Amino acid sequence: MKLKIITIDSLHAISADEWNALAGFENPFTQYEFLVALENNGAVGKEFGWLTHFFLAYNDNKLVGALPLYIKFNSYGEFVFDWAWADAYQQHGLRYYPKLVSSIPYTPATGGRILVADKSHYKKIADALIDAVISFAEKSQLSSFHCLFTNKQDTEYFKNHPQLMMRLGCQFHWRNNNYNSFEHYLEQLTSKKRKQIKRERRIVKEQTIEFEIVNGHEATEQQWDIYHRFYESTFERKSGMPTLSNNFFKEIARTMPDNIVLVLAKYQDEYVASAFNLKGTETLYGRHWGCSDEFDNLHFEACYYQGLEYCIDNGLKYFEPGAQGEHKIARGFMPTKTWSAHWIAHPQFSESIKNFLQHETDGMLDYIQELSGHSPFKE
Repeated sequence: MKLKIITIDSLHAISADEWNALAGFENPFTQYEFLVALENNGAVGKEFGWLTHFFLAYNDNKLVGALPLYIKFNSYGEFVFDWAWADAYQQHGLRYYPKLVSSIPYTPATGGRILVADKSHYKKIADALIDAVISFAEKSQLSSFHCLFTNKQDTEYFKNHPQLMMRLGCQFHWRNNNYNSFEHYLEQLTSKKRKQIKRERRIVKEQTIEFEIVNGHEATEQQWDIYHRFYESTFERKSGMPTLSNNFFKEIARTMPDNIVLVLAKYQDEYVASAFNLKGTETLYGRHWGCSDEFDNLHFEACYYQGLEYCIDNGLKYFEPGAQGEHKIARGFMPTKTWSAHWIAHPQFSESIKNFLQHETDGMLDYIQELSGHSPFKE
C-alpha cells in the first residue's frame, strides 16, 4: 500500500458515497450528510472560526482513510476546555491560535476520528494521516493539534503514539441491559430512585403535557420552526451563540431523516418545549433542548425519560445525553470515561501540559470513582 495524503477545504470535493464508505453509519455525526450540512449552513467557516481542512489518504486513487479536521481560531464549541492553555501562551507572549482540531463542531459525542474502511490497514493509514497533520502544523507554525472525544480504537492508537498526550474526561452515559419496558428498567433501581423518577414523570403528566416523537420524514416545516425558536432561546438565556441555523436542521431532516429523533412537548395544543436527538445504529445522542415556558420536571422528561423509553422500545444499546451533569446519575446515566489526544508544538509548554495532564488524570479518576459510588442501581 502506497499512500498519498491530500487536504481539502470543503467536503464537497468528494462524494457522499466515498466518505460514508469510510465513516459508516454507526455514528450520525461523522456521516457526510451531517458534516456537509454544517458547511452548507454556515456553522463552520470564518464567522465561527472553524475552517474546514480535512486530510484524506489515497491508495491508487482510491480513498482509504480520512481525518475530519478544522483550523480553529478559538476554543468555542469543543467541550474539551483548553482556555487556560491559551491564556498561558498569551501571558508568555506566544500565540495559541490558530490550532488544529479533529472533532465534530459543537458536538461532545464520542466517535471515530480516524476514518478507515479496511480495519486491517488501520495503523498504517492512521500513522500516515497523523504524521501529515503534525508536519502540516509544524510547517504552518500552528501551536497544536487536538483530537477530541475519540472512540475506543482511536483512543488505543493515540495512547501508543509517541508524540501525543492523552486527556481524560467524564460524561454520563446510559446502557440498555436488555430492558423490555421502562417499568422493567425502573425495577433495577433502588426504591428511593425508582420513586423519585415515578414522581417526576407523574408531575409532568398531571400538568397535562403530551409528547410527540417524530423523525425527519414526519417533522413538518412548522415543527422545525418552533423547535428552532426553542433552540435559540436556550442560548439567549445562557448568553451563548446559536450556531446551528433552522435550515441546518431542515437539511439533515431531508438528508438523514431516519437519524432524527425530535421530542416535542405540547400543553393545551401549543408546543412548549422540545429536545433534539440523533441516533446511530446502537446509540441515541441527546443534543439540544429548549422551552417557551417553565414546567416542573419537564426538562427531565423531555431530555431523559422520553429518550430512555425510546431506546428501550427501539432496541438501542446506549444513550449519550451530552456533556456534564451529575444530576444524570440519579436517572441511571453512569460516569463514563471520555478521551482526547493532544500534540503541542512548543517543547516547554508540551512538557508543562504533560505534567498538568498527569495530575488532572489522577483527579479525574478519583472523581469518576467517587461518583460511581452514587449509583442508583441495586447492588
